[in-house]
Amino acid sequence: MQVEAQDRLTVPTVEVTDAGQVLPLPEPGRRSLTLPNWVQAITRSRKAVVGLVILVIFALVAILAPVVAPGDPTDFVDRPHQPPSAEHWLGTTGQGQDVFTQTVWGSRSTLSVGLIVGILTTAVGIIAGLSAGYLGGLADDLLSLLTNTFLIVPSLPLLVVLAAFLGSGNSLYFVLVLTITGWAWPARVFRSQSLSLREKDFVAAARVSGESGPRIILAEILPNMLSIVVASFLGSTIFAIGALTALEFLGLGNPSTISWGTNLYWAGNNAGLLTGAWWTFVPAGACIALVAFAFALVNYAIDEITNPRLRSTRETSSLLKRLATTGSRVRATPVVRHAS
Repeated sequence: MQVEAQDRLTVPTVEVTDAGQVLPLPEPGRRSLTLPNWVQAITRSRKAVVGLVILVIFALVAILAPVVAPGDPTDFVDRPHQPPSAEHWLGTTGQGQDVFTQTVWGSRSTLSVGLIVGILTTAVGIIAGLSAGYLGGLADDLLSLLTNTFLIVPSLPLLVVLAAFLGSGNSLYFVLVLTITGWAWPARVFRSQSLSLREKDFVAAARVSGESGPRIILAEILPNMLSIVVASFLGSTIFAIGALTALEFLGLGNPSTISWGTNLYWAGNNAGLLTGAWWTFVPAGACIALVAFAFALVNYAIDEITNPRLRSTRETSSLLKRLATTGSRVRATPVVRHAS
């Protein structure tokens, strides 16, 4: 007696989402190319998207400076303090140089120094903070003492003294000065986080299995604090750009270099504010503010994504907004209590 199998298992080929969209499913045996979860979370965040778009625009302008503003930014092209016009989009400086060309070329020096300092301060902070938090004992005491010493010293006077002592003929001096003065805060944050992570079970299991200390720090502890590392890098980059601009504006930089800080320095020396030539200092100041604003947006977006409290608050507020826009009402089910 043969029994024919009439009921066969059917595999669905489409998927219906909550919004009613019908999406095709990948064929069996084929893997679909999907982005990592953190990339998808960043692309869904408006703050991160706006910040990244601004940073990409500035990066492209800095890289393509010879194309965007061809010519030598130090050339004297017209009379001093000429207002913006069709020939000179942002006017001329107090010495007759094109402000637009100097602003475009100045982005190269300012952004490169800021990014390099952000990377170096984060790297030094990782080495000092994770070593102090994981090793403990005498190493923790010595590294914490060194970190606290740099934290209690005022940053701006220390920057001025170091810049005046080391010199200002090269951008490497600023990289060294800003790295020396900026590594302590990241190190402090990384130490506190590593103190919490070293007590976890996976660190204990790695220690029992015989892994070395550097491997545990780099392979076990560091990957679990990547969000803090990225946030520290963004904050350090903002600090570096602001500190570099302040030093160059005070005259501690090389006045022959083209950067946003030296543009502000020459605008002040050539009495741009007194003569009402606002176009000599507004473009550089606006660029600095926009870059810092973009880094802050990305930093805040990463904090929202990685912080459960901020994420739950954001989801609750978005739900309330949807309810308000759609006019939906939340029904409350009455609870009847019987007296005993």
